[in-house]
Amino acid sequence: MALTSIEELVQRIDALEKDMEEVFEARRKEFRYRLERRKVVFEAEARRQQRRFRIRLSEFLARARPMTVLTAPVIYAMIVPTALLDLSVTLYQHICFRAYGIARVRRFDYVVVDRQALAYLNAIEKLNCIYCGYSNGVYAYAVEIAARTEQYWCPIKHASKVSGAHGRYPRFADFGDAERYRDELQKLREALWEEAGRSK
Repeated sequence: MALTSIEELVQRIDALEKDMEEVFEARRKEFRYRLERRKVVFEAEARRQQRRFRIRLSEFLARARPMTVLTAPVIYAMIVPTALLDLSVTLYQHICFRAYGIARVRRFDYVVVDRQALAYLNAIEKLNCIYCGYSNGVYAYAVEIAARTEQYWCPIKHASKVSGAHGRYPRFADFGDAERYRDELQKLREALWEEAGRSK
């Protein structure tokens, strides 16, 4: 596929993401909430409606499968390596990205914890949602930090198909294109510097 075709596909993906955000905004109106400084604010009537669907804690625990209860400590034990990853990649980018002139990843764009605002969730469900929001946010945050690092040091596509490739990957240099690699590397580094608002 020609390079211009890849660029066109990336532009179409960007446009689709914008369309998806418009759909999310329509859903916010439908479910009667808004975001104020990253905080969810529901209309009073919407909260009342939600409370009607909350399962009481006693009933929720009575319905729990034994295997769910037994595996819960294993799941929650992952908070330790997740928090260490969070700390490690934050320190890494503050040290290395400053040295390379790469824009730092804004953690709060990825680590979003807001589902506890849902009145139809009980205390355990809210705790689970806080845990999942934090954990998945940290992993996405770490992926973006790794993606910017890869764009700086080794922005070459793989020969094999990559499942779940990060959003920067399609812009990387083609595998095997020795003639254009050095120019592409420089352009991709310059793109990172532009994101940081710095010149080369």
